[in-house]
Amino acid sequence: MSEPRKVALNLLPSGIMELDAILGGGWPEYSFNLVIGEPGSGKTTLAHQFMFANASAERQAVYFTVLGEPTIKMLRYQQQFSFFDLQKVNSVIHFVNLSDEALTKDLGQVLDAMVAKVDDLSPRIVIIDSFRTLVRATGDAGRATMELPDFVQRLAVKLTSWQATTFLLLGEYPPTEMREDSVFTMADGLIALTQRVERNSMVRQVQVLKMRGNAPQPGLHTVRISDEGLKAFPWMNKPIEEAPGEVSRELISTGVSGLDEMLGGGTLRGNAVLIAGPVGSGKTTLAVQFLNEGLEAGEPAVAVIFEETTPKYLDQAKAFGFDLDNMIRKGLLEIVHIRPLDLSMDETLYAIQAAVDRVGARRVVLDSVSGLEAALAPAFKEDFLESLYRLLGALTGSGITILMTVEVLEPYNEMRFSPHTISFLTHDIVLQRYFEIEGQLRSFMTVVKSRARRHSPDLRAYEVTRTGIVVGERLTQYSGVISGTPRLRDGVTELAQAGLNDRDVLIYLMLRDHGELPAAALEERTALTRRALDESLDRMAGMKRVTVAERGGERYYRVAPRGREE
Repeated sequence: MSEPRKVALNLLPSGIMELDAILGGGWPEYSFNLVIGEPGSGKTTLAHQFMFANASAERQAVYFTVLGEPTIKMLRYQQQFSFFDLQKVNSVIHFVNLSDEALTKDLGQVLDAMVAKVDDLSPRIVIIDSFRTLVRATGDAGRATMELPDFVQRLAVKLTSWQATTFLLLGEYPPTEMREDSVFTMADGLIALTQRVERNSMVRQVQVLKMRGNAPQPGLHTVRISDEGLKAFPWMNKPIEEAPGEVSRELISTGVSGLDEMLGGGTLRGNAVLIAGPVGSGKTTLAVQFLNEGLEAGEPAVAVIFEETTPKYLDQAKAFGFDLDNMIRKGLLEIVHIRPLDLSMDETLYAIQAAVDRVGARRVVLDSVSGLEAALAPAFKEDFLESLYRLLGALTGSGITILMTVEVLEPYNEMRFSPHTISFLTHDIVLQRYFEIEGQLRSFMTVVKSRARRHSPDLRAYEVTRTGIVVGERLTQYSGVISGTPRLRDGVTELAQAGLNDRDVLIYLMLRDHGELPAAALEERTALTRRALDESLDRMAGMKRVTVAERGGERYYRVAPRGREE
């Protein structure tokens, strides 16, 4: 004897981007659904998108309107949306106005009119807009309350016998009224649309309160109304998954050789790297080098930018010799520019995830975390950390390496990596800072965190050159650099007293530690310009502090014998 087979639910598409995922797959066919929300929240548009997406010769649709917006007026505005197909109107989609029946103040007469039309057309989709208006239109409040339970019961029985997927569009209901109204008990699906204005930002959201037979996504999800109709953005676009076993965890280059050394060989694939520094410290330049390093190796990438337009970002990269335009043409790079000041995190995460999926990104740059927060509507700022955690978890869990930049102020009495507590979300943290020497503003960087491996504790000077960031040698001649008031260490003071300036001392100590070095190596290690380097070397040669020798057309420098004795 064979076991009885379960009846599988046939799910109908909503016709709305990403709403099916929120619903748990779509609208169950033959279900009885309620859509609640205040005027302007998108109830009618949601119903129309479902109807136009599913109505066909085999699946006719009837749209009942009551005392709300006149049908001709509603159609005039609804046909401005791209989903509206005029050829379906009066052929597979039928609009029926029940205002005359509703004005009789008799719910029974209204139901009879609905039944007659449904029996005539045998639709598979039935929408009543608006059910609450219909109830309020029938007599005084006491009479309506007495008739309503019977009307709802009769309507529910009819809907079941019609084998139709039905929507009742309702107004705004307080929780107490929802608990007492029998229509909410009978419904298979209950969808709430909300809208509110916060500091000139309109926030629209959808919530699935009930969906029999489905496992909908919980919580509030952002909704936008555009010329395409409603768009939904699930708060969790992709579940956070652990990286599969075959995802490699090898070390990859940041694009800055000196920083790779400080990180112990580079960063691990699938890590989240935070570059924290003040304005103008070269955070974006480092991010571009990180992108270019991967692109040159054939790794697709996505750059998410908030503070620069795409053309300016590309021009800035080109100024350092990185042709990102060519990478875009090859399909290896996509730049996502997000600038509005009323975005939700749901929209932002969706745009980033969609770009990552399109190019198959292995590297992602988020420039910057500060810009991301500024782009959010006020209502979503409180969810900033949670949303950033979801984004980083989803991407790094797939083996994607992320480099984020964040602007920080310069409180020299403390080390802060971000105005937000986001350090726990990252694997590597690189801090950039300014310091002043001899009336000049210099920069240094240090690695303050590198999870799961050893890293260099050094403070190293760096310069933003015409080819990008170049990291120099350790700042061994100074103490108190992080405090903002660097001082020459003991033993270096004598050199200063002998007439060497800070730049001279840096070069002198490097030659003392490394022996003979060519000018090119000194330029790379000190991150000084060639002109500044030559000036210091010529001065120290004249002071008999260094010697110079030429071999093969290259100048080699070393500490003079007298200098070594010091």
